[in-house]
Formats: sequence, structure tokens, C-alpha cells
Amino acid sequence: MENVTSLIEFTLSGFNDILDYKLTFFCLTLLFYCVIIMVNVALIVTIIINRNLHEPMYIFLCSLCVNGLFGTAGFYPKFILDLLSHHQVISYTGCMIQVLVIYSTVCIDICLLSVMAYDRYVAICRPLEYHSVMTRQRVAQLVSFSWLVPLGLISTIIIFISWLKLCGSHIQKLYCAPWLVAKLSCAPTIANVTIMFYVILSIFIIFTYVQLIRSCLVSLENRGKFIRTCVPHLMALFNVVISALFDVMYMRYGSSDLSQSLQNFLSTEMIIVPPIVNPVMYGITLTQIRNQILPSCLKRKRQIC
Repeated sequence: MENVTSLIEFTLSGFNDILDYKLTFFCLTLLFYCVIIMVNVALIVTIIINRNLHEPMYIFLCSLCVNGLFGTAGFYPKFILDLLSHHQVISYTGCMIQVLVIYSTVCIDICLLSVMAYDRYVAICRPLEYHSVMTRQRVAQLVSFSWLVPLGLISTIIIFISWLKLCGSHIQKLYCAPWLVAKLSCAPTIANVTIMFYVILSIFIIFTYVQLIRSCLVSLENRGKFIRTCVPHLMALFNVVISALFDVMYMRYGSSDLSQSLQNFLSTEMIIVPPIVNPVMYGITLTQIRNQILPSCLKRKRQIC
């Protein structure tokens, strides 16, 4: 059978239910993308220019915001162009690049949140050892791990997909997804390793937070630290993991009975919500960041008035 991988493009059929409202979706999407860029850049710049924020927790948070911009760049520009186009198609190369950007972003998010969990564990459960454990070299290693491992993992999956003989070109989604491309294969495919990756990180995070909660139960001071820094982290983690888990499980075992609109919402939630919720939530809940951003905003407002 001829290898259909040589086809020029895929058709994204997830747009069928929204084309009648494409002008509304275009305006809302463009506004949402601008807000995402604004809040993430504001937090990144705030952390970079303030030396008192050059601590491990804020460096990991800065990396989380950079990853949010990286991931949204793989979805929003193409989605906006598709809303303006009569044909929603993507080249084979463009599809693989989109897979790399979007799915590595999700894995990087989970890795960074795992690293942040470890950072909070050391800060709360082993405070006297914190600065000896979380050295600049260790922080650089953890950030590098959080980026390089997911990029390597998704790149491996893309190489595996490129070897497949494809017998179709319709992707029932708003963007390219590795499992949906693999399902177009002429022969059955094995499960990818991303699920195992999620499971390993989830076990690590659960273990870390069990230790944190045990420490907080015996100390009122630790309980306050946990509420200030770990509750927003847990909310961000819950959102990313549940969204990613649903996306992976639905692509593999989901039913076609769900409406296309609901499928679109559930599949895009993991790349739409975290990039805007994370900087806003951390910016509001973390006192040091809030104290840096609010005076700047008030000063600009006075200058405008």
C-alpha cells in the first residue's frame, strides 16, 4: 500500500460547527490571545527586573509563563487564520510542528509543576537545607530537565508517526494531535509513552504533597506557607493534569456521540485556560509579585489620568 505520509496536507474537520460564527470566534480569540500575551509578559518582566524575585520558586514560575507563550504560539495564530479561511487545512510538516509545540507544552507544564512541588517540599519540610539544596546549579538543572525531556519525548513520538503509512487525511479536531494522526495509519499502532510519563510524574507529585500535608499538620507556620504558595499550585496542577488526561483518554477511547462543540471545548481547554489562569492566579496570590505589579499599574493609571 502506498505511503500516504507524502500527502501535502491534512483537513481539520473540527471547525464544522463553528464556521457559522467565525467572526465572533475570531474577535474573541484575538482578544483572548492578546490578554494571554500581556499577562504572561507582565509577569516575566516583573520577575526578571526585580532582583528580590530571583529565587527558585519565581524562576520556575517565569519558566511556566514562557512555556505558556510557547504553547499558545502553536495554536492561536493557526486557529485565527483558519477562522478567516474557507478551507481549514494544515501541511504535514506544519502538523508535526504543531504536535511538537502543543503537546510538549503540556508535558513541560506538568514537569515544571512537579519541580515546583519539589521546591515547596524542600522549603516547607526542610527549611534549614533549602539554600544548600536549591542552588543556582540545581535550579538550572531542574528547568533544563523540565524543557528537554518533554521536547525529546514528543520528538520521539513524531519520529514514530513519520514512519507510519497513513490511509486518511481528516483530523477530527481544531489542531493536530499525535494519536489522531496515528489512527490514520493503515496498520494498528501501539500506545504512546506519554501516558506512562504522566503517570510517573503524577505519582511523584502525590508523594511530594503527602509529605507536605504531613508537615503542615504539625506546624501552624508551615500551614500558612502551604496555603499561600501550594494552594494555587495545586489548582494549576489539577487543571493541567485533568485536561491532559481527558484529552489523551478521549482521543483513544472516546465516543463520537459527544457534540463537536463539546469535543472542541474539552480538547482546547488544556492550551487555553492554563496560559491565562496561571499568571493571573500566581500574580494575585503571591504577595511579592502582587506588591511589584500593583504599584506599577497604579502609577501608569495616574500618569494616564
